[in-house]
Amino acid sequence: MKEPVISVKEAREIIRAHQTQTPVQMVKLAEALGAEVYKVAEWDESISGMILRNKNADKRDGKHYKIYVNAKHSWERRRFTIAHEIAHMVLHTNLIGDGLQDDGLYRSGLSNALEAQANNFAADILMPWHLINEAMDSTPDASVGKLADIFEVSKSAMSIRLGVPFETRAN
Repeated sequence: MKEPVISVKEAREIIRAHQTQTPVQMVKLAEALGAEVYKVAEWDESISGMILRNKNADKRDGKHYKIYVNAKHSWERRRFTIAHEIAHMVLHTNLIGDGLQDDGLYRSGLSNALEAQANNFAADILMPWHLINEAMDSTPDASVGKLADIFEVSKSAMSIRLGVPFETRAN
């Protein structure tokens, strides 16, 4: 079993340091955690992302992982995919091996519980409660749509985070 590059505690500290304003800058966060992010244009729509150990990582550059996201997906979806792959990197390091590939439903072959854990952690990264509360306090008409725009996430992701029904009408 591979040892984690950084501990969960250290990763959480780095994540918190990047959650000072909206939207959380995902590529910078990934880099701070030791990962490089790449967009892949050749993937089928059904593939969202993948994380691999960087076998050629050296101690100087500290890039121990490679995160790949589907270039065909929306900006908001790519941001969630990066956060989801970071969650695997932090929480499931010993399971990554030569890579975890997630399809459009964020299924990597891991158990549903581990995928749900990665999705929840991704939501915590992208939409931390302290920033949601700040945005709601400073935005008088803070609808799901407006908050989704502020955080650069989908309306669906924001509605799930807030625990409110997803609204399909424009708002």
